[in-house]
Amino acid sequence: MSTYKTDTATNVRKGEEIEMEKLNAYLRNSASQVGDVLEVTQFAGGFSNLTYCLKTSSGEYVLRRPPFGANIKSAHDMGREFKVLRLLKKHYSKVPAPVAYCEDIEVIGAPFYIMERLQGTILRAANAPKMQLSPEVLGLSSQSLVDNLVTLHGLDIDATGLIQLGKPDGYVQRQVEGWIKRYYNSETDKIESLDSVAEWLNSNLPVEHKAAFIHNDYKYDNVIFNPDNLADIVGVLDWEMATVGDPLMDLGGTLAYWSEPTDSDEIKYFNLTWLPGNLTRQGVIDRYAEKSGRDVSNILFYYVFGLYKNAVIAQQIYARWKQGHSKDPRFGMLLPIIQRLGSRAVDALGSGKV
Repeated sequence: MSTYKTDTATNVRKGEEIEMEKLNAYLRNSASQVGDVLEVTQFAGGFSNLTYCLKTSSGEYVLRRPPFGANIKSAHDMGREFKVLRLLKKHYSKVPAPVAYCEDIEVIGAPFYIMERLQGTILRAANAPKMQLSPEVLGLSSQSLVDNLVTLHGLDIDATGLIQLGKPDGYVQRQVEGWIKRYYNSETDKIESLDSVAEWLNSNLPVEHKAAFIHNDYKYDNVIFNPDNLADIVGVLDWEMATVGDPLMDLGGTLAYWSEPTDSDEIKYFNLTWLPGNLTRQGVIDRYAEKSGRDVSNILFYYVFGLYKNAVIAQQIYARWKQGHSKDPRFGMLLPIIQRLGSRAVDALGSGKV
């Protein structure tokens, strides 16, 4: 028996069901190795793309599709995420093998892809406190998390072909401008802190670092650990925003999710890094700098951008809920989190500390 429980799927949420008859018809014609789907369950984690477990006559697979009501193509491009997996699998073993991609929305109502299911433990914010993880275990897990990010950033983007995933020149400026535009396109409530942070980001663009392959949503609940050794990462998930660009944008995003014991409950809601034993944010920065050799002296910019980006993602989800496109009650509770992310960014700018 494994030391820690492996990640499991449960009943599909109401309104997010998949029509098995149409799915099976597609699979018989386009991916017969999968076999007939006998049962569909859903993974509960995450606020973005929907993730299902398919129990089939040949085993278990995972299906990913965009959320209902989403029209943000660049953030929910199933074909692109499938392409990332195909490119990456040849050079980085800790990703699921891609199986099939379908762009025909007549099958399940949206484009989707299917990949192998990797078994292991995901340390989700909601469940980890119940797992009674020791400080020693979390210390090793958090170190492995950072070290694996360094590994990803060390991939040769030219030799692997990963360079085709993006245009690294001017990446930071495009990201800042793009996420500010996304925020105002989905704005529902006036939040002054986010207005001021957007202005600061536009006025303080850094000199970009040498481009690397970046995950862009790298955090505990997108990583699968060996259930018998939580220092051993067996898989990394959720590649929908992966690209090539300044690697410190990736590190800043990870730091934006990285909460500490003194942070507010709204900030700690996103992760379990506040539990004893985890590296601090400064500890993450120091370990990354040591392992990668990169200059992290301007990390404050990247951290503040990460907080802003998280606020915008939450705002887009909240706006979909407010417009009635989703009935998920979690989405209706996001406004205080969005506000707190904005004030946390302002506080960081005021103190000059991550």
